[in-house]
Amino acid sequence: MVKGIIAKSLRDALELRKDSTFVPYIGGTDLMVEADENKSYLFLHQVPEMKNIAEDEEFIRFGAACTFTEIIKNPLSPMILKQACRQIGAPAVRNMGSIGGNIGNGSAKADSALICMVTDSKLRLASADSERIVPIKDFYLGRKKLNLNPDELIIEILMPKHGLENYYHEKVGARKALAISRVSFAGIMDIKNGVIQNNATAFGAVSDVIIRLDTIDNMLIGKTIEEAKKLRGDYIQAIGDAIVPTRGRVGIEYRKDVCINLLKSFLEVSGI
Repeated sequence: MVKGIIAKSLRDALELRKDSTFVPYIGGTDLMVEADENKSYLFLHQVPEMKNIAEDEEFIRFGAACTFTEIIKNPLSPMILKQACRQIGAPAVRNMGSIGGNIGNGSAKADSALICMVTDSKLRLASADSERIVPIKDFYLGRKKLNLNPDELIIEILMPKHGLENYYHEKVGARKALAISRVSFAGIMDIKNGVIQNNATAFGAVSDVIIRLDTIDNMLIGKTIEEAKKLRGDYIQAIGDAIVPTRGRVGIEYRKDVCINLLKSFLEVSGI
């Protein structure tokens, strides 16, 4: 039987988090699989400050306890995130699972984390005594290794609200929504007046962490479509050289080939 305490406010949650023996628990769709009766859980699903979806001039701000269903239904959510959330599990999983839990699980296969990575989202992390903003690409330190102190919680996800309209997202699995990704890909190409303002790609379920090769993606930023076409081969080659899949149930060469094919499709639909 799962045991723990339900936090009713953010202040309560952060005070309780001082006790590092409490395991943060929102929807539990990952944790319940390996629930340990010897552990005590800090239930966060009733913390109102972590359930909000709001916007400011720069960001859409998702409370970490927002479920995938709530994100799908909210008009502020960008379509690229809605599409990824629709492919997470069955309806019961989407009704319980949360964006903060998906990120905090530390899996390179996490569907919503892939979108947070490609959009260069930031995480608001807080303890009872302080808080900090961390780019999500700096949050993952390795497989199941997070830039999260023992007394901290993921409170909010800050997703840039502009330049997300032209996107490409694919999840490759044995089945659609019920499948864990074998390879997943997300790309964003923001083009204004014929010039590439932003080019971002992310690859999931390939390595220990989601792959975000922003320094290579920057090759195309500031270029016209015609200039980008001339760089296409060098760009694809650079991405291919940088992707080194880990060993798993699906072959290394297969996953690398899928990554490159998805990248090529993304470029084609973007006119490159």
